[in-house]
Amino acid sequence: MTNTILTREGYEKLVTELNYLRDVKRAEVSERLRNAIEGGGDDLLENAEYEAAKNEQSFTEGKIKELEYLVAVARVVEPTGNKSVIDIGSKVLISEEGDDTIETFFIVGTPEADPDQNKISNESPIGKAIIGHKKGDIVQVSAPIGSYQIKIVDVQ
Repeated sequence: MTNTILTREGYEKLVTELNYLRDVKRAEVSERLRNAIEGGGDDLLENAEYEAAKNEQSFTEGKIKELEYLVAVARVVEPTGNKSVIDIGSKVLISEEGDDTIETFFIVGTPEADPDQNKISNESPIGKAIIGHKKGDIVQVSAPIGSYQIKIVDVQ
């Protein structure tokens, strides 16, 4: 993942999460671990709270390392100003050929993709297919379920 592409919003979200984990979560987990040690008696190996706190500490530290890496190698893509051509950061309205239903997607970098929020990666089948296209274009999408065509209704 050496060529991680992010929107400015996605980058700032990662930085915020990283700062929270470093400044708040790490201290909370340390306090929880300290309390488990103090209240755990003689045998820490059989202390469920201690074990849970150690697991949470391990998860938190792993997430911090992952985010530090992403922030360090990320290439932030700023909007080009040309809103007629689809690129990372574009809001795109599409419809499947033969269907009047219009779907809205935001094209983002892979780490910030969130299908529940209609944020799709530039590396997803639809993302790959529509990058560089314009409003009105009909584009062939190659997906694991098969190929199909979509029409680009609007680009914002």
